[in-house]
Amino acid sequence: MDGSLNITDLLARRRSGYSLERPFYTAPEIFDLDMQNIFYREWLFAIPAAQLTKGGSYVVHTVGDYSVIIIRGQDGVIRAMHNSCRHRGSVLCKVASGHVPKLVCPYHQWTYELDGKLLYARDMGADFDASQHGLKPVHCRELCGLVYICLADEAPDFDEFAAVARPYLEVHDLTDAKVAHVSSITENGNWKLVWENNRECYHCSGNHPSLCRSFPLDPDVAGILPDGSVPPRLQAHYDRCEAAGAPSQFKISDNGQYRLARQPLQEGAVSYTMDTKPAVAKNLGRVALQDAGTLLKFHYPTTWNHFLPDHSITFRVTPVSPTETQVTTTWLVHKDAVEGVDYDLKRLTEVWEHTNDEDRVVVENNQKGINSPVYQPGPYSPIEETGVAQFVDWYAETLERSLTPTRLAAE
Repeated sequence: MDGSLNITDLLARRRSGYSLERPFYTAPEIFDLDMQNIFYREWLFAIPAAQLTKGGSYVVHTVGDYSVIIIRGQDGVIRAMHNSCRHRGSVLCKVASGHVPKLVCPYHQWTYELDGKLLYARDMGADFDASQHGLKPVHCRELCGLVYICLADEAPDFDEFAAVARPYLEVHDLTDAKVAHVSSITENGNWKLVWENNRECYHCSGNHPSLCRSFPLDPDVAGILPDGSVPPRLQAHYDRCEAAGAPSQFKISDNGQYRLARQPLQEGAVSYTMDTKPAVAKNLGRVALQDAGTLLKFHYPTTWNHFLPDHSITFRVTPVSPTETQVTTTWLVHKDAVEGVDYDLKRLTEVWEHTNDEDRVVVENNQKGINSPVYQPGPYSPIEETGVAQFVDWYAETLERSLTPTRLAAE
């Protein structure tokens, strides 16, 4: 990239409906801006609450420079705090997940309650005030069994999103879920390419034979009509599901950050399985119509989700570097569902295991092509890629709002 260019210039000359210029997908400077102005400021989906099975259960989630402990207290409340001891900064939790009665620093054994309060610090002198040295908290909210965190000092509003999403999510009873399987892969591509690939099914027929057995190729299912209208065939599906007690109507936030809609699957398909039949005999939730399809929910910058009558799937996007992104998929089933009786794990997971790996190849090939100096932004299909255009508009507008003019060094 020409060293005389800055981010303001790049954003100003961006063409809506076109892919972004090469530096947005390759430049370390823009990756740093994405982290500072989006991932360190916005609400981020972290984990399903079902991952924390009892008091003292924790996971460590890393976002850029931040290591965060997400832990369930003995009071049942899920909290988040920075994984850095208030003594000399050592990490407290060295493994990705586990169960502890207290949080104990492995360096000098400073000991913290599960809410972050400092309980014990040896030989610190008579004037030491333990109340001033609790773990630093991270904003944390649980919404119907989904845990979100925010790394900013002052978190943006969460309540508006929660109020919209809650009725859609409540019928899926994720608080009665258990984790059947977790898969985490690293895609060698920029995080925005992962999202762009997710936001269309233009590529599905040529790349996803397993998924296409159940997920429809109708571009209006994955996309967003520019005028905000809903095609009659989809409106009929929403009306039918809502009449059966499952909120379904297409809704998108004013700023485009999140969307919810209960979309139909292929005719005759009821779940993401190779035979398109239910994956789990014991339903997770209270969606009465077996052919209600999937509640598609996205919330930028970290998560898309599929909530079906029989099970639910969460996806989490975590940038690692300008050209590496971690994608974590979690399958949730009813807490009383028994593997080998109510579901077969391979059958439950194989469609999205295949699809995730196929998407990894697609994204990595996309990144390799963009790495070439001859790459230039191309137009999105106004029929098939409206969802991609919507994501890129959200990204550019969010970054633009967050930034003061910032000079970028040469790529």
